[in-house]
Amino acid sequence: MSPTLRLYNTLTRTKQDFAPIDPSNVRMYVCGPTVYDYAHIGNARPVIVFDALYRLLRHIYGADHVTYARNLTDVDDKINARAARDYPGLKLNEAIAKVTETTTAQFHADIDALGTLRPTTEPRATEHIEEMKAIIERLIARGVAYVAEEHVLFHVPAVAHLVKAPKYGTLARRSLDEMLAGARVDVAPYKRDAMDFVLWKPSRDGIDPGWPSPAGIATPGRPGWHIECSAMSMAKLLTPFGGGLSCDDPMKNVFDIHGGGIDLVFPHHENEITQSCCAFGGAEGQPLMANIWMHNGFLQVEGEKMSKSLGNFVTINELLETDVFGGRKWPGEVLRLAMLKTHYRQPIDWTVKALEEAEKTLDSWVVALRDASWVNVINDDGTLDSARARPPLELVEALADDLNTAKAFAVLSNIAKRARHDADEAEKLAQSAAFLGIFKRPTKDTRGTTIIAGLDLSIDGSEVERLIAARLEARRAKNFAESDRLRDELAARGIALKDGKDPATGEPTTSWEVKR
Repeated sequence: MSPTLRLYNTLTRTKQDFAPIDPSNVRMYVCGPTVYDYAHIGNARPVIVFDALYRLLRHIYGADHVTYARNLTDVDDKINARAARDYPGLKLNEAIAKVTETTTAQFHADIDALGTLRPTTEPRATEHIEEMKAIIERLIARGVAYVAEEHVLFHVPAVAHLVKAPKYGTLARRSLDEMLAGARVDVAPYKRDAMDFVLWKPSRDGIDPGWPSPAGIATPGRPGWHIECSAMSMAKLLTPFGGGLSCDDPMKNVFDIHGGGIDLVFPHHENEITQSCCAFGGAEGQPLMANIWMHNGFLQVEGEKMSKSLGNFVTINELLETDVFGGRKWPGEVLRLAMLKTHYRQPIDWTVKALEEAEKTLDSWVVALRDASWVNVINDDGTLDSARARPPLELVEALADDLNTAKAFAVLSNIAKRARHDADEAEKLAQSAAFLGIFKRPTKDTRGTTIIAGLDLSIDGSEVERLIAARLEARRAKNFAESDRLRDELAARGIALKDGKDPATGEPTTSWEVKR
């Protein structure tokens, strides 16, 4: 029996039991990247965090009963500028397509290296323009949106007239004055209220892509940012399950979980909620867009906010492929483990030291996996299938407590200690690693030796322990030549030794790990 899943809900500011609307169709939406450049390491955090939740939901409810939608924003002014810069000789739409296709492919390659599963569906904004226009027309009809100078704007004060829709600011829990101060909104002269936000805007000829506009506007235009996610979540998580604009039942126009970074709470998620809750349900709106809202904490680099001006801006690809961070490349498994070791709601400080510590932990687990058979979790292509993994209950219980990864890794560390001398515990560790996506695949080198995360698993742990014991005995006998010989023999086998003393007895001790 699976443990009760409890998740922290930003909307209520409480940790609550997760009760899916339909256990046979659990639905989650997460805001994805704007595909105009390499994704930075801050972008990787929600990708990894919600991948972990996706794996847990699949384990509890079944892989075929969870729909995970993560969008790609492929219409944005940054994309337009990049297209004009990189492909000046191409027509606008061709240049934009080049940018978005190339950047999306790079994003997928980078996050694949981090061990993430692909979401069930990955809608692109440009594929759902008609849904955006339909929602905009509904909002105008309900009196909460208006046309001004070829724009369509959402009129925030009008939300009060839809009595079932939530008050604006419910998610952020800020007053209108506080939100206005922090929003950096464009107070354009055609706005009725300073808090009003853009649903649709006119396209500049030859600069922006354009589509036929809603509301009888003659000039072609393009959507505002916030309306995109309302339309894509509707298309993937409401309409296929009986909801959408043609349905006035509020119970069919809500999904289970909406996720993203903490920076999206306001204004993006606040605006999503208000426009969706005003568009769906009956004429009075509806109270909820999603039952649970989850947000991962901020990421800083070496104690400072990540910024190009500070010179500490680093992309996923740079970490994987270059030596710009710490003077070396970092395996995807190390990046994933380092990200998950901090609880998702807490701020994370991305440091070289943290990566080194994660790598050391990973290396100790790899050694412990020597006797694992990876039962049922290796696909025909050699990749690991997390859906077939059978993690121990204590690990699932830890993760079911609002993705308590710190507790989960304490569980794994204890299993790893026992796994060095117990094949059953080694198998338990292997199943756990497959479940969490810590390792992508066990592979073979040209000698047929099993390799995980670049480390040789053919090393006989008991033989290493025997040689270390012999070396300790040689040191006690002051036979330093024999001690050095044994140390060199172990080094030749890829074993690094660390000498110390037992704090209780003062006797010399030696620990070991596999060198990369």
